[in-house]
Amino acid sequence: MTAGSAKTRAERYAVGLMSGTSVDGIDAAVIRIAGGESDRSAAQLVAFANTAYPPAVREAIFELFDPARATIDRVGRMNVRLGELYAEAALSVIAAAGLAPADIAVVGSHGQTIYHAPEPHIEDGRDLRFTVQIGEGAVIAARTGIPCVSDFRVADMAVGGQGAPLVPFTEYLLYRETERTLLLQNIGGIGNITVLPAGSGAEGVFAFDTGPGNMLIDGVVSLLTGGELKMDAGGAIAASGRVNEALLNRLKQEPYYAQPLPKSTGRERFGAAYAEELLAYKQKHGLSAKDLIATVTMLTAWSIGDAYRRFAAPLHAADVMLVGGGGSYNPTLIGWLKREMEPMGVQVLIQEDIGQSSDAKEAVAFALLADYAIARRPNNLPSVTGANRPVVLGKISY
Repeated sequence: MTAGSAKTRAERYAVGLMSGTSVDGIDAAVIRIAGGESDRSAAQLVAFANTAYPPAVREAIFELFDPARATIDRVGRMNVRLGELYAEAALSVIAAAGLAPADIAVVGSHGQTIYHAPEPHIEDGRDLRFTVQIGEGAVIAARTGIPCVSDFRVADMAVGGQGAPLVPFTEYLLYRETERTLLLQNIGGIGNITVLPAGSGAEGVFAFDTGPGNMLIDGVVSLLTGGELKMDAGGAIAASGRVNEALLNRLKQEPYYAQPLPKSTGRERFGAAYAEELLAYKQKHGLSAKDLIATVTMLTAWSIGDAYRRFAAPLHAADVMLVGGGGSYNPTLIGWLKREMEPMGVQVLIQEDIGQSSDAKEAVAFALLADYAIARRPNNLPSVTGANRPVVLGKISY
């Protein structure tokens, strides 16, 4: 199918699969995509489901975040195992939608990121930046009988981009407005923001990772409870604590926050080692557990506000911030984020406030990205990732 004929394709269904840096499980969405000539895709969510990783699989994935433990045999085996789990998640959500696999045009699977190194790394005059997502697309295609698009990030990195964030392409398609400047803030393991200037074309969109989302909160809670708790459900622990200003001010000095755009980050910077340092600080300075959790929760809220002040507000004063991802279900975090943003004239809403789904948003995005890839249409935003040209993201397995 040519890029030109893609615009006239009939109404169709696509499945998106997403597993984020928090490693909570597999988000699976079925969407209906309208046909027609408009470049502004109309995507309707038909069904959504989250499937938790089996505990042994989740533990094994976390072990792969350590390069010393991510041996070739372990990565290869988990790549196939996740392909099987993703295929099962896809078939399950298709059935929940009342559809059959034959009704689905394409599956788009982000995969599980185990390493992301987007900064230029020059050896022998060659830039060897790289990223690794696992969850074999060929397995998904074989088990479902549906073409699968996977491994989206590498095509962007091959032309000089960061390979992230990728969701802003679909946010531009689905959320842009002519009169209001919108901020789309995702709070997953990592926080990322998309700026949609009022009335702007795609070239005016910019986006980047703001810093830790839930990653430090989850990491600290897990360490403090010996793994008994995986998260601060509803922000209850943070709400019972007090922010330690000395520690917060220290954490604000992290160089990433001032790093110029384009930029992206991940577990390599804000993962287990960072959480261990925070635990050591707590013990040395006598902080309570609830105060440490409150402080890292405030750090996430502050880092989002700081990102807006540094990089967005000087160019585009925003009207509304729409928050999605797991962090949108943490009332303490959202309350503190409102305290950051609303004095700057930015209303903070979560996806559910406008009738959308915070959980499904990224899975929907990868369904749309796959729909573009299967039609050979470019689906990156160079203004966001720093790529030197538009490219078609994703490897297709039939």
